[in-house]
Parts: sequence; structure tokens; C-alpha cells
Amino acid sequence: MQLIPSIDLRAGRSRLVFWPGASSGTGNPTDRPERIARHFVELGAPSIHLVDLDGAAQGVPVATDAIAAVARAVGVPLQLAGGADGAEQIELAFAAGATRVVVPVWRVIESPETLEACLRVAGDWLAIGVDGREERLREYPWRNRPIPTLDALIGNLLDGGVRRVVLSHWQGATLTALVRAVDSRRADLQLAGGVTDIDGIRELRDSGASAVILGEALFNGSIDYEAALRVLDNLRTAGAA
Repeated sequence: MQLIPSIDLRAGRSRLVFWPGASSGTGNPTDRPERIARHFVELGAPSIHLVDLDGAAQGVPVATDAIAAVARAVGVPLQLAGGADGAEQIELAFAAGATRVVVPVWRVIESPETLEACLRVAGDWLAIGVDGREERLREYPWRNRPIPTLDALIGNLLDGGVRRVVLSHWQGATLTALVRAVDSRRADLQLAGGVTDIDGIRELRDSGASAVILGEALFNGSIDYEAALRVLDNLRTAGAA
């Protein structure tokens, strides 16, 4: 399981100021996303998740300069969420420097044509962002169709060619079934948010999820990224013994 740092972008900067040396009073705080990304990659981050908050509001990538700056600063995959609402927007995200994109499930849920167009542009680098709360499915205005269960919804996406799902607001009670559905189709399930401490990472180690996306917990000091990586390494070593 990978641990992927996430940076929220607003007006071209990080929404939250990051101060890696805050606990010891060393270093300097920064809201420059490329500096924050470089810090985590130097510690071993396999990729960076970027959230374009302005893009999410406007339905098109907005933080293109910030994305480009991060792409120049680090040599790992950049996964962009926010603003990648269709094939044309995905092309803009790739042109800015993103290598993976997350499209909200609501953009493709009832439009196979939109999903197919996104897949033509992004292929295996397309992820679909799914809200794990069952009440969100019930609240969606379905067009004379029965309301699907969460695992049925994800299964339909995977059957349609999606190879990566980013699940937010996930709940432990349903996680096992979702992981099984994704794994049976040789796809990846990333869990966004929901982890606030090292114990949460330990609990998810054997969940079957391919990655956990960590955002605010890294900025407020709840999780030390370097320590979290050591925990995963120790668990892998213990499992292999």
C-alpha cells in the first residue's frame, strides 16, 4: 500500500501552509506547492495528489501554472482532481503537467459516451472519484433507474474500462466488499481522507487498498510522513518474516 501526499491548490498556492520543521522550530513555512511536493518526494513519496479547488468550482483546470511548477520540481506521477470533468479538460490537465486525472463519478455515471471519451484520452491514467456515502447515491436524481448499491456502481465503472477508483468518505463496514470488487478486476482502489493518525494507517495496511491519500493530517502534524513510511516498511518486513 502506498501513501500519497495531497496538496489542495487555491489561487495557485497551497490552501494550507506547510511547515515541515514546526515541531522543532526549524525550517521555513511555505505555501508553494512545488516546494511542498519536493519535500515529500525527497522523503519517498511515490506520487503526488493535487486538488485544484478553483478548477473544481469552475469545471475546468485553473491551477495550471502551479501544476506545471510541481511537474518541473518532481519526477513522480502527478494525479489531479478538480476541474477534470471531461475529455477536453483532461487534455488541459495533461498539457499542464498532470499524468493522472480524477473525474467525478457524477460526470460519467449516466453517460457512457462521456466515460468512453475520458478513457480514450487518459486510458489507464483515468481514475473515477466516488463518494462512499450511501446517502449520496440515494440523493442523486436518478432518471427512472433503480438506485444502485455502492459496490454495484463501482463494478459498473470497472466493467466499463475504469482501472482506478479514488474513494472518499469511505466506511469500514463496506470497504471489504469494495476492495474485493476492485481486486477481482485487477484495478486499483485509492482511499482519500479518513485517516487521521498512524494507527489508521496500520489498520488499512491489509485492507487491500492500493493507496491512501493523505492531506490535512500531514499539514497539521497529526501524521508524520516519514514515520508513516517507516511503519509500513516495518509491517511489510514483519509480514514477510
